[in-house]
Amino acid sequence: MIELRVLTADDWTVWRELRIAALTDAPEAFGSRLADWQGEGDREERWRGRLSIPGSHHLAAVLDGKPVGMISGVPGPDNGVVELISMWVSKDARGQGVGDHLLGAVEQWARRMRTGTLQLAVRPGNENAIALYRRNGFHDTGPVGEVLPDGRREHIMVKRLAVR
Repeated sequence: MIELRVLTADDWTVWRELRIAALTDAPEAFGSRLADWQGEGDREERWRGRLSIPGSHHLAAVLDGKPVGMISGVPGPDNGVVELISMWVSKDARGQGVGDHLLGAVEQWARRMRTGTLQLAVRPGNENAIALYRRNGFHDTGPVGEVLPDGRREHIMVKRLAVR
């Protein structure tokens, strides 16, 4: 059974464990590098700060008592937009619905916050992530995100939410 836990700054060690695992497992999928969060970057106040972004929502997925995934919803670039960041599921938990549960939970939170749009950036070639997002109602707006080191651009995907 998949359990979702809302994380606060006091859960920084759980977030740290997941973030380090994510950056180790899939360094090409994130804008941050593992080296950015190690050494001088590996400080409790920095991890707590990451979980204390005003207006944000952070979740960890737990499967059989072990944290296996994470996601954050943070205020987006425009009013009424929530940006999904730091989405990751461990290799051992993939294919078990963890990603769907994480996305669904952030969507429910965003609806409660009366958000009109969910938005995310995904790297070209990350077909499993793109399929997950499409399955959950996101559509690709094209390669309009940041320019990557290889010259390609991130794809921005969005999902419109009915605001009641």
